[in-house]
Amino acid sequence: MHEATNEPQPSTPADEDRTRWLMRYEAWLKLLARLEIDSRFQGKFSASDAVQQTLLEAWRCWDNFRGDQEPARLAWLRQILAHQLAHLARHYGATQKRDAAREQSIDQTLARSAQRLEQLITPDQATPSVLAAKREQQLRLAEALERLPADYREVIVLRNLEDLPHEEVARRMERTPGAVRMLWLRALAALREQLGEEQGERRA
Repeated sequence: MHEATNEPQPSTPADEDRTRWLMRYEAWLKLLARLEIDSRFQGKFSASDAVQQTLLEAWRCWDNFRGDQEPARLAWLRQILAHQLAHLARHYGATQKRDAAREQSIDQTLARSAQRLEQLITPDQATPSVLAAKREQQLRLAEALERLPADYREVIVLRNLEDLPHEEVARRMERTPGAVRMLWLRALAALREQLGEEQGERRA
């Protein structure tokens, strides 16, 4: 008779496909989480913590997802992220009571952040094919932002995604408005270069 062991089972091809699929969204989720944490939770916990828990929960709940289109996948992941952010907020706020209304509010602001990210790419185009391409570009844009220097990423997030005026961005970054404008222009140029290099690699 063989004794049972607690050794981890080897991953299957289906498990690896699931992991690869989820990891495509890591940078996108981290960007949305960072926006929400900075604006709502004053940086009490890190975006990486929230995203790690989101990906783990999505992996465990994989079979619960019933959609088959990209918008449904993004909405599903957003809802899980909202739940994890609310859970972390309860933990750091020393309260254990779940607040469904708060989770819904977080999901709504995450959705608005995703829309602003979409508009940053190609505004005022709404055909189905364009929208599908824009959703894929959202993922690439989030990855490109993650590779930028921290000050470049911050100025783009504050100016383009949080839609703050240059004066408020300057106050938050402790720079002059003129310096922030120059930093913003350099950051946008660096972002376009990142995206251009990535597009060239995909065509090669």
